[in-house]
Amino acid sequence: MSEATVINLGCRLNIYEGEIIRQHLAAAGDSDTIVINSCAVTGEAVRQARQTIRRLKRERPEARVIVTGCAAQVEAAGFAAMPEVSRVVGNAEKLDAATLLGGERVRVGDIMAVRETAPHLLDGFAANTRAFVEVQNGCDHRCTFCIIPYARGNSRSVPAGLVIDRIKRLMDAGAQEVVLTGVDLTSYGPDLPGNPTLGSLVQRILTHVPTLRRLRLSSIDSIEADPALVEAITGEARVMPHLHLSLQSGDDMILKRMKRRHTRADAVRFVETVKTKRPEIAIGADIIAGFPTETDEMFENSLRLIDDCDIVFGHIFPYSARSGTPAARMPQLAVPERKARAARLREAAARKLATHLAAQKGREIDVLVEKDGRTGHAADFTPAALDQSALPGSIVRARVTGAEASRLLATPRE
Repeated sequence: MSEATVINLGCRLNIYEGEIIRQHLAAAGDSDTIVINSCAVTGEAVRQARQTIRRLKRERPEARVIVTGCAAQVEAAGFAAMPEVSRVVGNAEKLDAATLLGGERVRVGDIMAVRETAPHLLDGFAANTRAFVEVQNGCDHRCTFCIIPYARGNSRSVPAGLVIDRIKRLMDAGAQEVVLTGVDLTSYGPDLPGNPTLGSLVQRILTHVPTLRRLRLSSIDSIEADPALVEAITGEARVMPHLHLSLQSGDDMILKRMKRRHTRADAVRFVETVKTKRPEIAIGADIIAGFPTETDEMFENSLRLIDDCDIVFGHIFPYSARSGTPAARMPQLAVPERKARAARLREAAARKLATHLAAQKGREIDVLVEKDGRTGHAADFTPAALDQSALPGSIVRARVTGAEASRLLATPRE
């Protein structure tokens, strides 16, 4: 028998919203729909969305296909023209069950007119042992390479009381770890009464949800990290020792042309600060290879950033021109050169990860066990494979015996 399917492409916020969509489908008893919750961060992401649509329609020709998410928001007409697609729904509309499942074939509104986040409450996540909680959406910045503000709208924050209520409900449903998500997470708060910060939100969560064992942050902009956030990251054991930073480049001129708000020195200094106070923090980062006008010397500055910021989880991708962005009008590097530079960055990040994995041998780690009972993630988000089954959703103490395929091998302690 067919069943409704939700495919989430892209960021953690899409995973959160995809779970809302999945629950809407379940409540409606819909077993014949495929929802593609798309990403638009790169041209490749949009291509993958189209490829996924065609593949799933071939596999289930009887199913109706609904496309939503960021790519649907900014390229609605293109998706509507695909014969495989039944409906195209915008980012603001996708979280309303009636709008998602019925109505006109294309329903994509003005995302810039959206002023609040929807207070959706989830009791659990079907596909993950960790739970995602949206605390912020949209972005007020205009980085020259980025289309996402036009897909997500302006920055808007969820009041702390609602966030805490959501987390308590998830804890009651058995969640061991909660991930705070947003499009521009560290811009949390200025639109709320009292101008709270992300750091103050984290502190309130820790105070008001004492049973929460693990709190994790999705991607942050280090230059916007307030003192309370740095204090929580470095001094609170329940805040996981893993940071994913939106760095994008290691060269000051490229950062300026990207309209980023930090310098290379700012990034290095931030990492040095947090790792001095809490050495076990593992750093992940987004880096773009081959941004327009990037010279060999500029690229080398990004390459050195892997070591200078101790980046063990590199999210590397070649620059992808997005129509409508200022960077798309700048002098472009040849695509093969972008890909070659991305490959060199990935190689450097892989070496850092290998060093990180080797250093864990013999140590004991706490692993949040995934649904299969044999895999999970350590506190610093390093993937781990267990040689004995453990209870899915539990946090087990395990001794690291080695590493393979970019993950730790570990034995649960008796």
